Amino acid sequence: MAAQELTQATSLLFTSLRESMTTYAPCSNACWSALQPALTLKQLKRQALLLEAGTIPTSFAYVCKGLLRAYITDSEGNEYSKNFFSEGSYPGSMIALLTQSASKFAIEALEPVELIEINFKRYRELLNSNHELAKFHIAYLEKHWILEKEPREVAFVQQSASERYSEFLANHPELAHRIPQYHIASHLGITPTQLSRIRKIRQTEA
Repeated sequence: MAAQELTQATSLLFTSLRESMTTYAPCSNACWSALQPALTLKQLKRQALLLEAGTIPTSFAYVCKGLLRAYITDSEGNEYSKNFFSEGSYPGSMIALLTQSASKFAIEALEPVELIEINFKRYRELLNSNHELAKFHIAYLEKHWILEKEPREVAFVQQSASERYSEFLANHPELAHRIPQYHIASHLGITPTQLSRIRKIRQTEA
């Protein structure tokens, strides 16, 4: 790819991040200019790790293209897929970043990924001085850590496996064919065999 084409492609990726931020709060030229030194473009191959469990992270990210999953491995080697991150999402371990402690989960690329890493130290410094960035941060946390997280935790207790699968399809219809079924099963807290049975029943009823 020619240098000019590479520059244009990179510019589009960074523009994607800015446009995503403006869906939560305004991002003026001054705010964007202040944030840019904290941004680094990164590419991951399929199965590469953005974050390794047990390490202390220094950044979170914005997904421009591709798909990742956050997963936890128990003492017996079983994996639980905690979250999936597709285009427009922000993977990272916020608790580990805030406490400067080791992440309890890993983040793996399920597809080739293009993302923008955001240096957390620089980002935190800007939160204290930039009103627009602080508004983005609050709006993002409210939506994804409260409005989305709490209902999912309740559903895990109150809903059947079939109901959880139906809700997953309703909330993430674009991901159903991109994520391997065994990862979806682990995300729902069931076995691949159970998920296969649920899918067969749904096909019969359709």
